[in-house]
Amino acid sequence: MSINRRHLIASAGAIALPVLSIRSVQAAAEFSFKYGNNLPLSHPMNSRAAEMAAAINAESKGRIDFQVFPNNQLGNDTDMLSQVRSGALDFFTLSPLILGTLVPAAQVSGVGFAFKDYGQVWPAMDGDLGAHVRKQIAASSSLFAFEKIWDNGYRQITTGTKPIATPDDLKGLKIRIPPSPFWVSMFKAFESSPQTINFAEVYSALQTKVADAQENPLAIIATAKLNEVQKFCSITNHMWDGFWFLGNKKSFDRLPQDLKDIVTRNVNAAGLKQRDDVKKLNDSLQADLKAKGMVFNNTEAELFRNKLRSAGFYTEWHKKFGEEAWGLLEKYTGKLV
Repeated sequence: MSINRRHLIASAGAIALPVLSIRSVQAAAEFSFKYGNNLPLSHPMNSRAAEMAAAINAESKGRIDFQVFPNNQLGNDTDMLSQVRSGALDFFTLSPLILGTLVPAAQVSGVGFAFKDYGQVWPAMDGDLGAHVRKQIAASSSLFAFEKIWDNGYRQITTGTKPIATPDDLKGLKIRIPPSPFWVSMFKAFESSPQTINFAEVYSALQTKVADAQENPLAIIATAKLNEVQKFCSITNHMWDGFWFLGNKKSFDRLPQDLKDIVTRNVNAAGLKQRDDVKKLNDSLQADLKAKGMVFNNTEAELFRNKLRSAGFYTEWHKKFGEEAWGLLEKYTGKLV
């Protein structure tokens, strides 16, 4: 177990038993499902997943045994994506940007500095843009996505050496990013030195200076205790990020329609509750992290947006996504190029 995982499990000890205890003891279940994610037990995703699993098991009257495996217990993002594709894992929550390594269209919701606020995000993701992405996921893989994407939040940049106030501060910065070509492209447009590292290794990578910076929503920065290895947090809101709740098609299709309806209804309901949880948590965390010694600064989004325009980032990805997907994005964000 890596250093960061020890920290995460220790920090979440108070809720470890309730989350893990959702594994059903009913040996007579007709259908057993495994759901994995990469987040600490203390993150709202796992609180709502525990409730969701308990509701599915109860409403199915013991016919379903829905098990939750948080905190990279089944492997990192790359491992679990491979498992859910093969059917070894039934369900998995994953950022659209990492899913983009398999389904390129999924990345469109993460275009840098595109969504200005949640007033644009949810209409897009619950509307035509989200429907387009789900269609592409189903058409190009062994997976499908439930209708209500879960929230991760707007991503912020933390560093151990200096605050990020302007695009020039990103030049040459060794910043950890998830394993996604889209993230690489954006930070190279800012002339950074991006390092692709799976989340399970982020704490130790920052601690040992493999990377000097990282970017994540405040909820993850706090629950993963990244403030212990990072001094500065710059409120860039550079990308909105979520989690598609993915399922293996063949595995899910084993269920009769009444049980499919129970699972679908509870997954989507939990996603809506988790959105509220994450928004409230992210809104409250600056004060908590400041009290623990983290130094915050605000930034001007248009400076960064202009840098991406001049670097050709928007033009490049407009071509890669195509007119349909880009048009659906700009339907909600307004013109980006």
